[in-house]
Amino acid sequence: MAHASNLKAPREHLSWPFFEADHAAWAGQLDAYAATGALSGIDHADTDNTCRKLVKSLGDAGLLQAAVSLTGGDGISSRKLCLARETLAFHDGLADFAFAMQGLGTGAISLTGSHALKQEVLPKIAAGDWISAFALSEKLAGSDVAAMTCAARADGDAYVLDGEKTWISNGGIADVYTVFARTGEAPGTRGISAFVVFADDPGFSIAERIDVIAPHPLATIRFDGCRIPASRRLGAAGEGFKIAMRTLDIFRASVAAASLGFARRALSEALAYSLERPMMGGRLADLQLTQAALGDMATAIDSAALLTYRAAWRRDVEKLSTTKEAAMAKMTATENAQGVIDRAVQMFGGRGVKSGEIVESLYREIRALRIYEGATEVQKLIVARELIKEQANSGEA
Repeated sequence: MAHASNLKAPREHLSWPFFEADHAAWAGQLDAYAATGALSGIDHADTDNTCRKLVKSLGDAGLLQAAVSLTGGDGISSRKLCLARETLAFHDGLADFAFAMQGLGTGAISLTGSHALKQEVLPKIAAGDWISAFALSEKLAGSDVAAMTCAARADGDAYVLDGEKTWISNGGIADVYTVFARTGEAPGTRGISAFVVFADDPGFSIAERIDVIAPHPLATIRFDGCRIPASRRLGAAGEGFKIAMRTLDIFRASVAAASLGFARRALSEALAYSLERPMMGGRLADLQLTQAALGDMATAIDSAALLTYRAAWRRDVEKLSTTKEAAMAKMTATENAQGVIDRAVQMFGGRGVKSGEIVESLYREIRALRIYEGATEVQKLIVARELIKEQANSGEA
């Protein structure tokens, strides 16, 4: 998408009680970065090199420290993480992707890695010198993690990995991968462990690069007798699923925030267009149908924003689990953003589906967010299961 460097993300919600003074300062830092032009004219034709440049730029600006905790996973501020993703997505989806993956790819290392592993990896990721990836999904094991077949067998003081992972963001350009593989301590999800694999480890390769409707680096990765030191296992054997879920719980609300950024940009574009587009002797904005659409769009955005920052506030301030709240936020924000962007495309008419238009690119960007890090259908199950668990624990069931 082409973007003007003087365009600013909406900040009215910073007055909500979820935020404190340092969040306004952080938003100002993000806006100052955008004003440098770093997010303007981003090349989406060469995603590999563009992502490398974006990661380095974000690292040099000190922004990646909001996504990569050098002290542990609990050191990440959910509200700052969400504000960053909302802002970056408002300006460019690839910038949001470059930022978010540095955190998701190393979240498990921050949470459970050894001190030596943290020291080796995390500072390089936070500086933008290395790129990280999170390798959980497989061809037949996406929402159903228990169906995972990629395996790691213990061999002396090492593990040997065999199998494939697919839909891996940053696959092909990452320096370090957090990989989840079956180690067999128990059936299903209780027999999965987490490991750190470097791109130059023998037996690791890129099996296929994958092209998607909103281009970003994506690949199927392969392990053929990939031998790594046992010291690169994260946490205890068989705890991989718990580690993956803890990592996703940290970042799930931020997916909602990225959706907010896309939706806010769509509303901004639609509002500006409706005020300048001549229509039936007046402007498009003068039509009641247009006004109704704008009202629906703004309300959908704010309702999603309230759920998103409620989840982030609960984690930051109340220090409570946000499994249910983050699922609600992710589900609502992604679905609402899809609707908002669709209305914007409709408002633009034929121009809305022209390749290269901002609303057209937003339409492609938002679609994947309803799937990755837990599809909408999975979020509904998570919410329901948490409700059932709460009822059972209350003694009323």
